[in-house]
Amino acid sequence: MNTYADLHRMVVSGELDPRVRIAEAELASRLGVSRTPVREALQRLEGDGLVFAQGRGVQVRVMALDELAELFSARAGLEGWALFQAAQRVGAGDVPPAHLAELERLADSAAAHTRAGDLARGADFNRAFHERTATLSNNGVISAILGQWWDRITVSTRHAIRTPDRVEEVDREHRTILDALNRGDSIAARDATQAHILATRDTLLKLDEGNRP
Repeated sequence: MNTYADLHRMVVSGELDPRVRIAEAELASRLGVSRTPVREALQRLEGDGLVFAQGRGVQVRVMALDELAELFSARAGLEGWALFQAAQRVGAGDVPPAHLAELERLADSAAAHTRAGDLARGADFNRAFHERTATLSNNGVISAILGQWWDRITVSTRHAIRTPDRVEEVDREHRTILDALNRGDSIAARDATQAHILATRDTLLKLDEGNRP
């Protein structure tokens, strides 16, 4: 059993309520393991920025809006660079057409689920779309960093999926990114990615912080 992987899933999936402190002993009982691997896993998760110590237990860490905005700004720069590299690889013929077709399917699924009101699944497909586009850069360091950032974003913005005000705008922005990527236009892919992420950041900043866990 991989205790870290199990607890990581519980945190990112929303199974652990961020409003509630939970004791190591309770987590150990739920997972059927001793407290030692739970304690070690929680230390790793704290290093990932996903939980924080709270008395004799831990609590899921939800970022403040200003911190979340900073993360989106950093993500815009890093993911924009990843898409710049990805488009260069597409232009050089180094990306199989099947990989580009997969991105279209992910964008379709993100939009379809969100429009149908299945906002959680829509958010999952949105994340998958962004992570898969970034992997086309063939830069494992960037992909690993973005994966960690996405975990923190997922935990901290789960409340926001109840307000899908930008459904159509997001879909159009995804298509703009895909169009630039398919053409191998590295500058356009970078710029479209950064504009999309910053627009999402600005939408989140308008949320009432009092509605957050």
